[in-house]
Amino acid sequence: MDLTQQQWSEQLSSDNNAVILDVRTPEEWSEGIIPGAQMINIYEGQGFIYKVDELDKSKNYYVYCKAGGRSAQACQVMNQLGFENTFNLMGGFMQWQGDVASAE
Repeated sequence: MDLTQQQWSEQLSSDNNAVILDVRTPEEWSEGIIPGAQMINIYEGQGFIYKVDELDKSKNYYVYCKAGGRSAQACQVMNQLGFENTFNLMGGFMQWQGDVASAE
């Protein structure tokens, strides 16, 4: 499901079952992240699918990339793998107005 920046932020803040997923590249990740995010690079192809399939499908996934395209694609893949609650950040990290953390 596509959410605006405001919807994504508000829903995330009140979700006790949330996981933030960054599907950007390691280079993009190093430029800063949404606090609490974990990275699984969508460009890893089959590797991305393997890693995502290991995640807890009972959680709610808030997915973002740089502009919203790759994260929308990631949500579709996750839905096909049996994830019921995936939320795509429209506009991606480029338009993110919330807190930003340094990548580990």
